[in-house]
Amino acid sequence: MPTEQTNIVPGSIVEGKVQGITSFGAFIELSGGTVGLVHISEIADTYVKDVRDFLQEGDPVKVKVLNVAGKKIGLSIKQANPTTAPEKPARPAPQYNDRLSGNFAANNRPRPNSREGQGNLDDMIAKFLKESDERLQPLKNRMEPRRRPRGN
Repeated sequence: MPTEQTNIVPGSIVEGKVQGITSFGAFIELSGGTVGLVHISEIADTYVKDVRDFLQEGDPVKVKVLNVAGKKIGLSIKQANPTTAPEKPARPAPQYNDRLSGNFAANNRPRPNSREGQGNLDDMIAKFLKESDERLQPLKNRMEPRRRPRGN
């Protein structure tokens, strides 16, 4: 079998014919009888579950040579046939917790603009600690073993 690899250099685009199909890709016969592999991930821009949905044995294909390592030749169909991908719609800007502007995206509660009626910092901390302890008390009761009074 002749092995003419003069035009098979990485980056070049060549014509070939599908020689065989496997679950992981397709073998492409190039000029001079050399054979390269198009991996399943290089067949199309979309998800390829079954190679046979895109290629059949004997189909002529245009491929890009990705790499040549000894007798192994890596090929790509999707890179040889660049298609203009449809533009993705613009993603909405992420919303962050912005404490300065009062925009709390996580819980969608606006921050109070004034601290009237809240008291000073010591009062707010005491209130917070009391509420936290009240919320944690049922958990603490379940976690702590019950102690029986000692009988003398």
